[in-house]
Order: sequence, then C-alpha cells, then structure tokens
Amino acid sequence: MKVILLEDVKKQGKKGQVIEVSDGYGRNYLIKNGLAKEADSGALNHLKSKKKQEQKQAAEDLAEAKLIQKQLDQDEIVVEIPAKVGDEGKLFGTITSKQIGDSLKQQHDIKVDRRNIQLDQNIAALGHYQVPIKLHPEVEGTIKVHVVAE
Repeated sequence: MKVILLEDVKKQGKKGQVIEVSDGYGRNYLIKNGLAKEADSGALNHLKSKKKQEQKQAAEDLAEAKLIQKQLDQDEIVVEIPAKVGDEGKLFGTITSKQIGDSLKQQHDIKVDRRNIQLDQNIAALGHYQVPIKLHPEVEGTIKVHVVAE
C-alpha cells in the first residue's frame, strides 16, 4: 500500500514523502492516527502542486532577499541611533536588535525582522559598528550602525 506521510514518522520517512508500507500498518496505524493518507491519484496530484507552490514561494523569498542585499551593499546604508549617554561615553541601557530594525525601517524604509539582525551582544557605547543581517539562509548583508549622543 502506498501512503503519503502527513507528519514525520520515525524509521519511515519525512512529511510529504510517498512510501510503501504493508496494508495493515498503513490502515490500522498510519491512517487511523492521522500520520498518513492513502496515495491515490488525486492526493498525488495535490502533493505535486503543493510542492511546486512551495518551490515558487522559496524562489520569490530568495529573490527578495537578494534585492534587499543589493540595496544594502549599493547604498552603503548607515543607521543613526540617538541614545542617552552618561559619563565617559557609556550609554544608559543598550542598543538592541529591535531598535536597529526600527531605525532601519524609519530612516531607509527597509523592513528586516529583528531576529535576523545578528548582534553578538547588545551595543553599550557610542561609535560605529558593522552589524550583519541574515536576510535568507543563503543571503547575508551588512549595515553600519552609528550610535550618537542624544
């Protein structure tokens, strides 16, 4: 019996795979527990169209990430963040990835998720910093952050 896995099944396969199993195991365990469905022609066509749609979406995401990377590299973007400063140039608090993302959106109209901004640690002093941004698993960019006194 051929089935399409709806979830990862240990020692059988990953979600979306078409596998051959015995009739009893397929009907009494996999299908009954919602882990798989029978691989008839309609289900196979649906799976094929779903995979094609996922590939198209992945290609669009990659193209968008490359466009943003090109924009970051071409414009030499500098994000200026004002912060309250105490004695000896130390900040009250720190500059977080959320603040960097918000400032990038305000100043240059480029939206980047704060989780994609790769700060080793929060910025705690005035100055210039190079901050890497992971736009896509295959695409990275870098912005310059300039922290100035308010």
